[in-house]
Amino acid sequence: MSATNKKKATLYRMSTDKHTCPFGLKSKDLLKREGYEVEDRILANREETDAFKEKHDVKTTPQTFIGGERIGGYEDLRKHLGKKVKDPNKKTYRPVIVLFVMAALTAMAASFASSGHELGNAFTVQTIEWFVSFAMVLLAMLKLQDVEKFSTMFLNYDLLAKRWVPYGYVYPFAEGLAGVLMVSGALTWLSAPIALFIGTIGAVSVFKAVYIDKRELKCACVGGGNNVPLGFISLTENLMMIAMGLYMGSKLF
Repeated sequence: MSATNKKKATLYRMSTDKHTCPFGLKSKDLLKREGYEVEDRILANREETDAFKEKHDVKTTPQTFIGGERIGGYEDLRKHLGKKVKDPNKKTYRPVIVLFVMAALTAMAASFASSGHELGNAFTVQTIEWFVSFAMVLLAMLKLQDVEKFSTMFLNYDLLAKRWVPYGYVYPFAEGLAGVLMVSGALTWLSAPIALFIGTIGAVSVFKAVYIDKRELKCACVGGGNNVPLGFISLTENLMMIAMGLYMGSKLF
């Protein structure tokens, strides 16, 4: 494309000594990747930013202009360029899937390392044990980031928490403790009953809410700030804990 025909855009973004607008940088990068020559107009202080907003009757920056037309902020720019825009209200299983994949890869890596780097030993019974254990630890970690928010979502469907509210606060600690103990192989007499108990209550609660009551709820499985729908994957998490509890418990006899 010749210089005279090159696509051009003007970008107004805030960048001061104390704050650089991340969406301004994202907009600039997106425009360049789409082949635009960017006229980068920096709003270097609050006064300049406020004056710009008032002049163009906008509430936020950055603002992109193409061909003299105001496109808008970063999300508006993505829409204008035909890019996918995330719907904050859309339900997704992505957080749980990513967690399970990372737990599985970590379990395989641990088995591989503990076996003296023999590739065949990356897929053993120990790998499966570690996968479930690591998944429990990661799930508990996400819940523990905001126990209050988790417990609030949990109360929507967990049968025991509805009858004894403190259980919503106890659950993530119990799940994390059981997971850590199972990774270490220590105190199985404690970790197995915990996993079996919370897994059974969870499975029954999810099954009742989703398959009997037909309720559409968000799952608290990866903490309180998510849009994961309560359903099959939520039930799978609990069934994994039940299976792990039974398996670890069988080792005691």
